[in-house]
Amino acid sequence: MTDTPNLVILGAGMAGLATAYHLAVNHNIPKITIVDERAPLGLTSSRGTMAYRNWFPGPGNSLVRFINRSIELLEQIDDQTAHAIQLSRGGYVYLTATESQIEPWREAARDAQQRGIGEFREHQSIATYIPSPPQGWWNVPDGVDLITNPDVIRQLYPDITPDVKAMLHIRRCGAFDAIALGRWLLQRAADCGAKFLQDRVDRITVRSNRIQSIHLASSAELSTNTLVIAAGPLLPQVAQMLDLDLPVYNELHGKLTLRDSERVFPRYGDLIYWSDPQTLPWNTAERATFAASDDTRWLLDEFPSGVHFLPKGTNDAPEIMALWTYDTHPATYVEPPTFEPHYAEIVLRGLARVVPATRVYFNRAYEARVDGGYYCKTRENRPLIGPLPIQGAYLCGALSGYGVMASQAAGELISAHITGTSLPDYAPTFLLSRYDDPTYQALLANWDARSGQL
Repeated sequence: MTDTPNLVILGAGMAGLATAYHLAVNHNIPKITIVDERAPLGLTSSRGTMAYRNWFPGPGNSLVRFINRSIELLEQIDDQTAHAIQLSRGGYVYLTATESQIEPWREAARDAQQRGIGEFREHQSIATYIPSPPQGWWNVPDGVDLITNPDVIRQLYPDITPDVKAMLHIRRCGAFDAIALGRWLLQRAADCGAKFLQDRVDRITVRSNRIQSIHLASSAELSTNTLVIAAGPLLPQVAQMLDLDLPVYNELHGKLTLRDSERVFPRYGDLIYWSDPQTLPWNTAERATFAASDDTRWLLDEFPSGVHFLPKGTNDAPEIMALWTYDTHPATYVEPPTFEPHYAEIVLRGLARVVPATRVYFNRAYEARVDGGYYCKTRENRPLIGPLPIQGAYLCGALSGYGVMASQAAGELISAHITGTSLPDYAPTFLLSRYDDPTYQALLANWDARSGQL
C-alpha cells in the first residue's frame, strides 16, 4: 500500500509534535503524517522532569535566545488553553555550602544578564527579594537573584541544611504538564489535517540525493519528498538508513519518583539543586562492604555536584522527582533502559546533604520508582535543526535534556526552514553545516560536553 503525504515526520515525541503543529497550524501544510512505533510521547518526552529554564551558558547568546523564544511560546499556549498545561515559574534554586562558590555565581549572573537571561539582583535582606508564587507564572520577575545571607535562605527554606552559605535563584524557570501539552499539539495539528501513524520505519529510499519514500514495518510505503527526522535517541539509527554520519551520541539519564510520605522536602520552588561535590553518608558497615569489591568501591568516591529535586504531587499527596547526572558516558540505546542498581539509594544519600531529614528514607530506595531515558546530544550539547545534505531531508534533533522545554522554538525553527519563511538570527547556530566552519571547530576544542546540562 502506498500513501502520498506532503510531508512525513519521523518521531512523535515533543519535538515531532511541535513540528507538526507549527507546519499544520501556522503554515497550513496539508497531509502531514507523523510516524512512530510507539504512542505519542511514548519514549523520552514523557520520562523527564517536565521542567524548563533559560539558564544556559555561552559562548554567545544563541541558545538563550532560542530557549527564551520557546518559553514565550509555552506561555502563549498556557494562556490560550486557559492554563491547561499548568505552566509555573517557581524558578531553579541553586544552593551551596561553599563560600568560594559565591563569586563564580556572581560572575555567571552578570554574564547571564548580558546574554539575555534577565537582570541580576543581589540581596542581603528578604525585604528586597520577591518570592515566587506557589502557582502560575504571571508577573514573576525574570533574571537572577543571589542571596548571600544564610539567615534569609533558612527563612525561605527551614528544612535545608543549616550550613548553607548562598542561594542563586534563576527566575524564568519552572515546570509544566508535558503530557497535556503534547495532546494539545497533536489535536491542533490533527484538526488541520495531520495524522498519526503508529508503525516502525524499516528503511528510507533516496534517489538522486532526494528523499523518495519511507518503508514501514507494516509493508506500507509513504511516498514523499519532504522528511523531518525528530527521532530523539533513535536519531543515530535513522541516520544510518540515510548513510549519514551525524556528530551525535546518547547518554542514559535516570530519575526517581518518591512519595514524600514523611513530608521532609520543601514545596517552594520548582527545582532545588545542590552545587557542591560530596561523598555519600554510608555507615561503617556499608563502607566496608563497598570497599571489599571492585564493582562497588566507586561508591566511596567523591561524587560531582548536581543532585537536584522538584516537588511534585499535591500538598495532600506530596512527591518529589530527583535526579543526579554523575555518569555521562556515551550509552548504546536499549529499550527499555536499565539503570545502575544503586541509583535510587545514591540519589537519596545525595539529597540528604541538601535536606538532612532525607535520612529517614535511607535503605528505603525500594519505595522509589526509577525510570528515565536517553539524551541524544552533540559534543557541545547544542541541537541540530535544519536541512540535511539530502534534498528534502530535515533534522530536528540532538535536543539533549532540554527537548521538552525547547520543543516550541525547535518546531517553529524547522518549520521556517521547510517553508522558506524568515529565519531568526540564531538559526545558523544550530545547522549541521556549523561543523564546516574552522572558527567553530576551534571553539569545540575547548568546549565542555556538559555545557548547559543539569
